[in-house]
Amino acid sequence: MTLHQRQGQRFLPYGANYLDWSDMAELKEVIDHQVLFRYQTEQESMASRLERRVSERLGVAHTLAVHNCTEALRLALISTRPSIGDLVYIPAVTFVAVAGAVLSCGLIPVLVDGDESLALDRTLLPPDAQRVIVAHMEGSVATLPEGVPYLIEDCAQTLGGRFPDGREVGTAGYAGVFSFHHNKVLTSGEGGLVVTGDDRAGATMRCYHDHGSARVPGHYPTWDQDAHYGENFVTSEEVAAVQCQQFRHLDEVLAGLERMYALALAELPGRTDIRPLPRARGDVKVSMRLRCESRELRDAAVAALTAEGIAHWTLGKYLLPEHPVLTGRRSLYADGFPWNHAPEGPLRLSRDGFARTRDLLDRTLCLPLSPELPEAEQAAAVKTIRRVLETV
Repeated sequence: MTLHQRQGQRFLPYGANYLDWSDMAELKEVIDHQVLFRYQTEQESMASRLERRVSERLGVAHTLAVHNCTEALRLALISTRPSIGDLVYIPAVTFVAVAGAVLSCGLIPVLVDGDESLALDRTLLPPDAQRVIVAHMEGSVATLPEGVPYLIEDCAQTLGGRFPDGREVGTAGYAGVFSFHHNKVLTSGEGGLVVTGDDRAGATMRCYHDHGSARVPGHYPTWDQDAHYGENFVTSEEVAAVQCQQFRHLDEVLAGLERMYALALAELPGRTDIRPLPRARGDVKVSMRLRCESRELRDAAVAALTAEGIAHWTLGKYLLPEHPVLTGRRSLYADGFPWNHAPEGPLRLSRDGFARTRDLLDRTLCLPLSPELPEAEQAAAVKTIRRVLETV
């Protein structure tokens, strides 16, 4: 039996471990109401309740629940009313869904290398950049560029994070997007949110996500004379109910992560060649990140943790310059859309061809933290991990 099996932990144990039938009042309410489509009722839908609570927590004017964070990114991009082939500057270190969202909108992603923290290096952006996506990766709150009219914050892994001035992540730019995927801070298996303080953007996104309609709850959708086309990104009531339950536990999850992070920071790893990377006060402590002095040492640590059944992960999978979606420029369209609208030359901004970033990724190891565990069990888990790492 592994350490994680003994302690009842899962590989990605954040909000999922707070799911409990006895705590699913919102889901029971939806089932009792027997309406699973958010616009089928004239009373406040569960999706609307979720959006209202998120808006209140984040201090934003508009929140929209959708199926996943990729749709949220697409809505944010489409609401900027771009032209086909417009450039969108995205992090070189992030999940490929960011590039996929850009391409599916008919836009062209430009990879921007990371800084020492692996966040998008804003000093590499051209002064006329119009559309930039900044990802707050692994719970770390990134520093945002200034003067970008359409700055979109990808907060998929950082729900509950705060900037040094106290603002919630996702609220400092044109729009912010969040994820309820299984391995995020909170989960409904899949699910997403997009938030904005821009009234026009909020109206455009709400219209587009429901076939371009002007929806009145409880009635069939209608289309104004100047209606544009849209798609169906409308979330369902049962998913929103699970998200409401999860959102009630956000502060509890964040506090549990903070507590175990403090324990780990004080205990790990007990050696200078495997050092913990400190996090800022407003970061969401989803993991303890370790930086090894070499790729070989990192691999040895991975092997030792694997042998003990201790959950961990590495970050090389996030290096987009090596991802086939970007390197191959392939398309399902016969004419190669939207790559056929891309400018000539490489769509990359880096001082060294991403060499430094690749090296940092190759030497980084992440250990998940478990907010649901009592402090004594968190401390025991940290001591076990330290013991394993000291044998490497």
